[in-house]
Amino acid sequence: MTELPEQAAAETGASASPREPQLLRRALGAQALIWKSRLSWRITMIVFITIMMVQAMVMVYTARIQEQEELATLWREARAGIVMSIGDTRDQLRPPVNRDEGLNLISSTLVQGFAVYALDQGLLQTSGSHTVLRPVNSPVALRTFRSSDGGTYEVLYTPDELARPYYVAAKLDARRVKPSVVAHVEQTLVILLLLACFVTTVLMIVLGEWLLQPMILLRQNLLSAAKHPEKPVLLRPARESRDEMGLTLRIASDLIRQNASNLKRLRAQAEDRIHRLAYYDALTNLPNRTFFIEKLDEAIRQKVLQDKGRIAVVSVDIDHFKDINDTMGHDIGDRLLEAVGKRLVKSLPRDALVARASADEFMLMIPLPGDASSEVIINTIVTSMAEPVSILQERFQVRVSVGAAHAPDDGVDARQIVKNADIALTRAKEEGRDTVRYYSEDFDRVVQQRFQLLRDLRLALDHNQLQLHYHPQFNLSTGQIIGVEALLRWWCPDNSREGGRFIPPAEFIPVAEQSGLIVPIGEWVLKTACAANKAWQADGLPPFRIAVNISGVQFHRADIVQQVETALRDTGLEARWLELEVTESVFMENVDVAIATLDRLHKLGCELAVDDFGTGYSSLSYLRLFPIDRLKIDQSFVRNALVNPGDRMIARTIITLGHSLGLKVIAEGVETSDHENFLREDGCDEVQGFKYTQPLPEDKMRAFARQHFHLVSDKGNVVPLKS
Repeated sequence: MTELPEQAAAETGASASPREPQLLRRALGAQALIWKSRLSWRITMIVFITIMMVQAMVMVYTARIQEQEELATLWREARAGIVMSIGDTRDQLRPPVNRDEGLNLISSTLVQGFAVYALDQGLLQTSGSHTVLRPVNSPVALRTFRSSDGGTYEVLYTPDELARPYYVAAKLDARRVKPSVVAHVEQTLVILLLLACFVTTVLMIVLGEWLLQPMILLRQNLLSAAKHPEKPVLLRPARESRDEMGLTLRIASDLIRQNASNLKRLRAQAEDRIHRLAYYDALTNLPNRTFFIEKLDEAIRQKVLQDKGRIAVVSVDIDHFKDINDTMGHDIGDRLLEAVGKRLVKSLPRDALVARASADEFMLMIPLPGDASSEVIINTIVTSMAEPVSILQERFQVRVSVGAAHAPDDGVDARQIVKNADIALTRAKEEGRDTVRYYSEDFDRVVQQRFQLLRDLRLALDHNQLQLHYHPQFNLSTGQIIGVEALLRWWCPDNSREGGRFIPPAEFIPVAEQSGLIVPIGEWVLKTACAANKAWQADGLPPFRIAVNISGVQFHRADIVQQVETALRDTGLEARWLELEVTESVFMENVDVAIATLDRLHKLGCELAVDDFGTGYSSLSYLRLFPIDRLKIDQSFVRNALVNPGDRMIARTIITLGHSLGLKVIAEGVETSDHENFLREDGCDEVQGFKYTQPLPEDKMRAFARQHFHLVSDKGNVVPLKS
């Protein structure tokens, strides 16, 4: 007998004292499980059928015996009647049964007829129904004969059986034999059926107790383990057994409990691991941004909204961390992050929270007691970073930019406070880094304006609001146009009287670069400039190069070689009439990649120029490796050359350097004749500036070029106009 699930309380350590009715219900329930089992019914039917088959064979055999016994009884009864009817046997030639005795024998006994034979087998007397048996001297002679319908039974009595000197053949009434056999069969069937049911029931109870109940119990436990692997409800037998099934049941229960325990432990470990992954940084073991915002939200509800306190949220960014990663390797960078995280934890009060928000940014939550200011704590943070960090025998001077916001001063929403701290951090980095900035609403307005500018810039690209203006470039010796620089302009429509305004490139180009939008914009500029130059050539103008600026983002993120190939193929412009201007910072970000990319561009036939030369690294060791054609002196040196000897010396040095490397040198920012004269004296090759013209839209540039060139038919020569 098994216990139902409520008895499994013992499995979980609960105590129980079941009452008698409960035990009865559980017992009945356990038995019901047995008779609902398919296996139980299969065993029942097989046992029952087997018993019935055996009993059927026994019944056939006993029915035959019963019939033989009934016939033997008829034989004996008839013999007794015949013996009593035989009279005087001294004269063996006379009939032994007189007429009255014969009639009485036939009427009062089972005998329906008889025939008496002498010892020599001669017939002496017959009476009643005719008989077919007669004495024959043969070992196979019939002694009995039964009619086909079983109604009569003939027997041949010998002298020995009668103790009389006669053979008597008697026909007996055997109609009672069949009902007797049928009654015997019916009685036997009832007995056998009851016996089969009894044996089957006993067998099922025994098998159910020893085999089926443990199996059903094991099945229920396995199903429970499958449905609730961590909290299975295990049934236990009311009586423990030491046989194979009892041992199997105990082993299975132990395995299920062990599996449940393992699953609980694994789930706990997995949940802890998931929690660590979801809420902690794997490198520094500090909380991550998600955990920080959740804790900040709790702190704002409790310490700000309920207790009327204040909280400072500080965003700390390591200045130029990318340079350390690129030059020293990520291993050094990771150790530096660990060291900075530890310093931040040590420099803050115990109730503060430090989290790693992104690659090189940390977020700090600092509860401020009373009217305390966060400036002292933030200054402590900055001071703690002043000591150099030693990593693998290398010492690194760490500088940080810091942005701070306060709750409730700058908001009471956790995400908004974090956003405001990030805005203040962005302002700190924009203003030269290694500084601290506290959030102001003005910062937010600037950010919102920047986002709006980005949205408008996307619309401008989609609605063809971008334009190209072209600034001519001249040969300083001959005054001839030798190229133009394509400059991006954005005409933004509005509701003003003019219908719109030009957005200065200094406003939208940085936004486009930060957002990555400069890539599709740069591709559009490249195709538009090539198409314009090809159109000018088709219009009869002498061919000259067109210079297109390539931003660092476009150079490294996009397949610039593929973009150039596509632009040249789609517009039909020859590669030699396209010049690509790239700043020095683009080269230095990844020198090997830059050299490989520039080589591929140069092999296309394009000219390459270094824009704003002198304002960046200006490394001669790298400059000689780049396949460039031209150096472009930044306009700041040209404009100040007349009043600043240092700037004039830089311009002269760039010219000399370019010529020593076999490069052309072009100066931008030429605004006066004095600028032009000192550049000519120092040997500059080419110039560009407002002295000659402002940047022109495409149609005006075409007209300007037409006026600049004399188109003569004599031998197709082109004679330049003097400026």
